[in-house]
Amino acid sequence: MVNGPLSQRKRITVYRCLTGPDDASFCHRVTEALSKGWLLYGSPSLTFDAAKGRVICGQAITKDLEDVEYNAEMKLGEL
Repeated sequence: MVNGPLSQRKRITVYRCLTGPDDASFCHRVTEALSKGWLLYGSPSLTFDAAKGRVICGQAITKDLEDVEYNAEMKLGEL
């Protein structure tokens, strides 16, 4: 293995799960995340909220970051 600047870079993968009513607003949130470099992780999931009479959608997304050290205070939505 070669030791050099690239081998010393820190790389992390961050994870988010977007949820909300299955409507255009939810699709726009996912589209915005994709446009910022996030990637879909798995298939979307759907459930029915009987109390509100609507379908709720969930979609996991991930993003690989270079030269970032994980910390629990990160605001994942701002990455």
